[in-house]
Amino acid sequence: MGHKDPTRVFQNRFRRHEQELKQLFQTLYPGDEQAYQHCIAMLRRMYDARSESLKALDAERERNSGWYKGHDLVGMLMYVKAFAGTLQGVREKLDYIEECGVNYLHLMPLLESPEGRSDGGYAVSDFRKVQPELGTMADLAALAEDCHGRGISVCLDFVMNHTSEDHAWARRARAGERAYQERYFMFDDWEIPIRYEKTVPQVFPTTAPGNSTWNQEARKVVMTTFYPYQWDLNYANPAVFNDMTENMLFLCNQGVDIIRLDAVPYIWKELGTSCRNLPQVHSLVRLMRLACEIVCPGTLLLGEVVMEPSKVVPYFGTVDKPECHLLYNVTTMASTWHTVATKDVRLLRHQLGQVFALPKEYGFLNYLRCHDDIGWGLDYGFLGWFGMGEVPHKKFLNDYLTGKWPGSPARGELYNDDPRLGDARLCGTTASLCGVETARKEGNGAMLDWALRLDLMLHAYMFTLSGIPVLYSGDEIGQENDYSYHDDPLKAADSRYLHRGDMNWKAAELRHDPETPEGKLFAGIRQLESLRASHRVFDGAADVWIVNTGNDGVLGIGRYHQGEKLVALFNFSETEKRIWVDEMGSFHDLLTGEKADKFAVELLPGAFKWLICDFGEEKK
Repeated sequence: MGHKDPTRVFQNRFRRHEQELKQLFQTLYPGDEQAYQHCIAMLRRMYDARSESLKALDAERERNSGWYKGHDLVGMLMYVKAFAGTLQGVREKLDYIEECGVNYLHLMPLLESPEGRSDGGYAVSDFRKVQPELGTMADLAALAEDCHGRGISVCLDFVMNHTSEDHAWARRARAGERAYQERYFMFDDWEIPIRYEKTVPQVFPTTAPGNSTWNQEARKVVMTTFYPYQWDLNYANPAVFNDMTENMLFLCNQGVDIIRLDAVPYIWKELGTSCRNLPQVHSLVRLMRLACEIVCPGTLLLGEVVMEPSKVVPYFGTVDKPECHLLYNVTTMASTWHTVATKDVRLLRHQLGQVFALPKEYGFLNYLRCHDDIGWGLDYGFLGWFGMGEVPHKKFLNDYLTGKWPGSPARGELYNDDPRLGDARLCGTTASLCGVETARKEGNGAMLDWALRLDLMLHAYMFTLSGIPVLYSGDEIGQENDYSYHDDPLKAADSRYLHRGDMNWKAAELRHDPETPEGKLFAGIRQLESLRASHRVFDGAADVWIVNTGNDGVLGIGRYHQGEKLVALFNFSETEKRIWVDEMGSFHDLLTGEKADKFAVELLPGAFKWLICDFGEEKK
């Protein structure tokens, strides 16, 4: 190879970060020099194991550190089995993925996990093995290599809070090996676990109540924050940090470009606290960022922090000491579905205003739907000004989006319904929640037109936000809920499988037929992707602001970057609206090329407009 000597490259990166690495490590693990030296040796070993092609990609991305911040990345989230059966099947579908305009592929958990006790792949029994029915680690590396050849980045979940009870460490802990029991939280009796319960909230109060489980084989109580078969790791033990970081870097060395840190706020536990978002969590994430900067600086860390904005933003770290490159824009997703149900944009306007005020260095992953449920973590202090109390409002949202509310065309199902607290989360595909499923079943053409407009409008709105937009596989063709999960004993208790159905390849064949719902959505989304990629106003560095539409049913977003200005309008209401755009300049419709009358912009219910400003030298 023609680039730098590998030893020198590693040493230069290590020296750049050595002081902070050592200081953070010693803060978490004071006096444990042996563990620190083990960490350094591990980093060098993982660097040496990295392929030349991946090292070349690292060097390229080091030169262009903002490679993921532009306006040309579009993601797609998928379960390998549901999409194409196996990893080899996904390789064979890369032409389709490219046709969808996708260049960021998020593969849902695919590492080895026990059937029936996997929580959808989030109970990992071996971080170095792929679930056998999906293929092998070599298949994953081959898929990543093919993706890189097409300019597609690969994202993979890294389940860091816990292992499966079938993991080798857990088996050895059950057998009585003290060194492995110390990798988890294991207690001789219930005294300490009960003290934890006093301050630690429950994640799944109905399906998995409590935070600890008695293990008969070990005759110990084990901390299990999520499900009884998921044993929480003790990151106060440096062996856990070193070995889990090595597992993460091993996956990076298979060609994974983006590591999704699953449930990251939970990874440090301390008695007397909520065991959420503790300061040590940020030290751990920063250490993992430093590990990547040294071994594989082309890799991004994506934090999964499903909490209110004040808890989410700190996971970006600081400009000097960044933690995650990207975070999920989870509050915006929940606020969006609130707006679909209420037809009132005031909360969304308020929430987006807060997002737009954040530093432009912060990168969000934007999505309408993901593999998980929709939790109603809304700003109830703000909603209270409009008479919307938390419990009755959550009930309304769930009633509307499950179709129980009179006249609602939405179709979803509840997840973890807790009648005692008046709380529940929501499941369903984008199309079914927009009313496509109901309209097609009822043969209601007018309703179908409205539902498809709403579906496409929501995608346009997602593409208008700064960050990386991510489609849930099947959304590009309006895939509906899959109710067959009710008949599967391994899935029936988990309503999230409602939107985790197999890819409908028969429906995908209709994507080029403009008379079908599949064709209308596919063509519409492709047009949006193409326009976004070709106009610099969508760049992550753009100025973004809320545009006053004078109407609580219509959201307005303005963007400006390098001489391009865009005004985007989204009609969430059930009636046609005429909007006056209070912005300087004349405009034309970016989708049609037609001149726009900014004093009377017509919007059908569920419709949107992208209006580009006609600055003299930029006039098309």
